[in-house]
Amino acid sequence: MERPAWAPQGIDLSVPSVSRIYDYYLGGSHNFEVDREAARKAMEFLPGLPKIMQANRAFMRRAVRYAVNEGVTQFLDIGSGIPTFGNVHEVAQNASDDARVVYVDHDQVAVAHGRAVLEGNTRATVVSADLRKPRQILDSSEVSSMLDLRQPVALLLVAVLHFIEDADDPIAAVTELREALAPGSLLILTHASYDGVPVPEERAVGAVDVYRDIRNPLVMRSREEIARFFEGYEMVEPGLVSMPLWRPDAPAEQEDPYAFSGFAGVGRRA
Repeated sequence: MERPAWAPQGIDLSVPSVSRIYDYYLGGSHNFEVDREAARKAMEFLPGLPKIMQANRAFMRRAVRYAVNEGVTQFLDIGSGIPTFGNVHEVAQNASDDARVVYVDHDQVAVAHGRAVLEGNTRATVVSADLRKPRQILDSSEVSSMLDLRQPVALLLVAVLHFIEDADDPIAAVTELREALAPGSLLILTHASYDGVPVPEERAVGAVDVYRDIRNPLVMRSREEIARFFEGYEMVEPGLVSMPLWRPDAPAEQEDPYAFSGFAGVGRRA
């Protein structure tokens, strides 16, 4: 396979990537046939996966606008993936001239493409780091030069925690990040769950197995388990809900049934 110009050297083009699969679901062009093949396999069990991803992005945009309206103009987006139209920096910087954004991902395609997209943007940058190593993120030169952690920050963990297995202690990682943030900071989070999926759970398991087979296990957690990530935060109304129900721009009943899969919420650090 010929390596496209946007694909960094050293990337194994024969191995599917969660970031590139997500890009495919959103209609992006930064994915390979191996990614599309994995996505199509998962969609055999959950054909509405693109609708779920679109609901994720729509929630993220609403939550970013909410943050700016609340006076929070610093954004730390961990597990950001490959930048696509309407990403955090575009929404935030359109809403505020003061908005500053740091994207974090461990997928080198996402990092390389993010740097290309952000070239010339002095108020946004990208860090190559892993959510499972919070200090690697917090101590990075990109974070220290772009964000003032003594002031409120909006921490985005959108569609990323369900790729962290319990053995890697995602609660500890989220807690460490919370402790580094100033009072008034926001946690913006979405997480996959069997709750709300409009097919029997035994069918949805087939899609989960696809991710396990590509060595990126998808951990489906219950609402109660997801709520634990908000310990130390006061939930913003309407709380932890299906994505279309969080401060919607249009009547939620117009949404595709798949959009109600999983949960979304925003919390404020006391």
